[in-house]
Amino acid sequence: MEEKREESMAFKSRIDLSKLQVAVEQIKLELGKVIVGQHDMLELLIISILSDGHSLIEGVPGVAKTVTAKLLARTMSVGFSRIQFTPDLMPSDILGTSVFNVKNSEFEYKKGPIFSNIVLIDEINRAPAKTQAALFEVMEERQITMDGTLYEMEPPFLVLATQNPIEQEGTYALPEAQLDRFLFKINVTYPSLADEITILENAHHRENKIATDMIAPILTAMEIAHYQNTIRKVVIEQHLLKYIAEMVASTRNNAHVYLGASPRASLAIMNAAKAKAAISGRDFVTPEDIKKVAPAVLRHRILLTPEREMEGFTTDKVISQLMETLEIPR
Repeated sequence: MEEKREESMAFKSRIDLSKLQVAVEQIKLELGKVIVGQHDMLELLIISILSDGHSLIEGVPGVAKTVTAKLLARTMSVGFSRIQFTPDLMPSDILGTSVFNVKNSEFEYKKGPIFSNIVLIDEINRAPAKTQAALFEVMEERQITMDGTLYEMEPPFLVLATQNPIEQEGTYALPEAQLDRFLFKINVTYPSLADEITILENAHHRENKIATDMIAPILTAMEIAHYQNTIRKVVIEQHLLKYIAEMVASTRNNAHVYLGASPRASLAIMNAAKAKAAISGRDFVTPEDIKKVAPAVLRHRILLTPEREMEGFTTDKVISQLMETLEIPR
């Protein structure tokens, strides 16, 4: 009798994730009307939104980086703005500037395009360091200080940035401090042959329909905030916290790595793993959740030694080796 009562109490304490799961599946179905394949990218982007984190999407031109970000924003009834980064872009073009009002003889702050809920930054590595640095405060603290006045961003506030890893002319590498502010770095690869055939078929049958008009909104700002709060309640056991800490610490003591990940990476893995568990219908984190999100969290936070880079090593390869050497807690 006592055992049944304890089981009943345990069941009541579980988090209801059914609505969240339905919403995530609906988002995937909506995006599937246009986007073919790229399942890992879509899942990581959804996890980043539920984890309240920014994402950097990297891939060669034409693999639907920008389109996916635009369509994902379309599935949410929130504000959306797009900023095309160029070498001549100034910080005021992003943050806004003070304009003199002749009527009252006072300066008024005219907000820039960063004041939105979902901000798509195209080719983020095309702008110089001064312009990139304008994002530091707003990405980390969700606020902007302008002329001594603090302006807070309305939640949700998420930056989805794209960059091309191949083209180097006219680009500026993102500093490590800025890369660290992205929850994920998502690598987008070419589609498979079967997926590319499906892309051609869909484009042929779509005719003149605009892709964004085919997507229906699923989530409101209030629902996103509610789900973000729900995910924070997902249970993660002490031995899994130790597993995450050991994983991140191992990047600092590796012969292949010049610069290891910071504690911000540990927090990012924990929060992302909670979101991964939640969309899988579980109110607890498993080692598989951690292993699923860890590469996207770590790949932009570690620097390889020059010798390893010359040998053709990649951060993903080093991360894979680190994860294989760590004992998986059970």
